[in-house]
Amino acid sequence: MKHLSSPNNAIIRHVEQLQRKSKARKKEGLFIVEGQREVALAARGGYVIDQLLICGPILLHKDQFTNEEVYSFFEMDQHPEIISVTEEVYEKMAYRSGTEGCLAFAKTKSQQLSDLQLTEKPLILIAESTEKPGNIGALLRTADAAKVDAVIIANPTADLYNPNVIRSSVGCVFTVPTAVGSTEEVIEFLKSNSINLYAATLQSSERYDHIDYRNPSAIAVGTEATGLSEEMRAAAKANIIIPMSGEIDSMNVSVSAAIMIFEAKRQRNFI
Repeated sequence: MKHLSSPNNAIIRHVEQLQRKSKARKKEGLFIVEGQREVALAARGGYVIDQLLICGPILLHKDQFTNEEVYSFFEMDQHPEIISVTEEVYEKMAYRSGTEGCLAFAKTKSQQLSDLQLTEKPLILIAESTEKPGNIGALLRTADAAKVDAVIIANPTADLYNPNVIRSSVGCVFTVPTAVGSTEEVIEFLKSNSINLYAATLQSSERYDHIDYRNPSAIAVGTEATGLSEEMRAAAKANIIIPMSGEIDSMNVSVSAAIMIFEAKRQRNFI
């Protein structure tokens, strides 16, 4: 087992590069997973773990440990290379405070629309041009809680392996089938699979709870600033709105999505 004690090391620089740069993640097909739950969910979700960097005193409360102890700790079937690191080295690599002494190099997955395996009557959440990684993460948490068939990101402005997406999704980026594509590609995908599109928008809209979502359905939400594109609205079977009684006419996108998605789940008896 390798052991890292120097804070000036090529592996540390590699971790920092993958955390900071989307181009590096895309070029290498690698990203960083940080935290016990996140690493376990990534492995359980079929992501290939290349290397595990373990700080024994933090994760296992001891300095010396074996590979088998780590694999057992994460209930991991795969056996990636394990590298032991000191607390000083771990603190230098950790993207956020309070994580539990483990980092993993993981391989990215294909996110093509054609990769999605849908049920007979799928329920899909679509997010168009969502700018903030934190909002993407929150949408993925909602999708996991509702156990939707898929999340589709149309015209993504941040990649799914951004550390802020992983952090804010609390690992749900690994639990929800997810695909990305242009708005045009997403609309064509829905049409070819006979999935009704409902667009959350203020323009010419029906109340969201007056819609029947029991057939194959996709609910699309846009940015908080500009909403959905005209192209997405025009392709919708209906535009839908959440009635609000206050002074403002919008909510956080993940809150809006949760309200509408769980209405669809209620109509489907939460199945």
